[in-house]
Amino acid sequence: MTTRRHVLCALIAGPAVLAGCAGPKVVDYAEQRPRLELDRYFNGRIRAHGIFQKRSGEVARRFTVIMDCRWEGNQGVLDEAFTYSDGTKQRRVWHLTKLDGGRYVGRADDVVGEARGQESGNAFRWNYTLRLPVDGKEYEVQFDDWMFLVDEQVMLNRATMSKFGITLGEVLLSFTKE
Repeated sequence: MTTRRHVLCALIAGPAVLAGCAGPKVVDYAEQRPRLELDRYFNGRIRAHGIFQKRSGEVARRFTVIMDCRWEGNQGVLDEAFTYSDGTKQRRVWHLTKLDGGRYVGRADDVVGEARGQESGNAFRWNYTLRLPVDGKEYEVQFDDWMFLVDEQVMLNRATMSKFGITLGEVLLSFTKE
């Protein structure tokens, strides 16, 4: 009886585990152009427009972001000023370090630990844990953040937000260099 349960559990869990490994990798975009150089794109003023969608697909928030970005050598600062559709404002200042091989690490006050990312071709994938304030409490949520350079001015961003492996929603953004 116990052996049957183990086999049944393996049959049920196996496809879920494999599906988790089957997603795209940033290196899959190595041949895509135009080539994204994160430190070059995020240099100067950037304007972004975005939405947050709940997992049901409902748009819960709309927002704009003005980013003032600068680099000195391999050290970058992305100063983000968010304005939400309900009038609330938020600021996040990223401190990035460019490493060898198109890799980046970053920190911000509301990021738990260190964000890690990799660029390849026209894509950048960024993973981090964010302390998110909701109704007077803070929750730590994980972000799987993808950016794709469309042309020299426009980049699109899709970030999946999850907790305990369960998707909570998605953030969609369009960046435009000024």
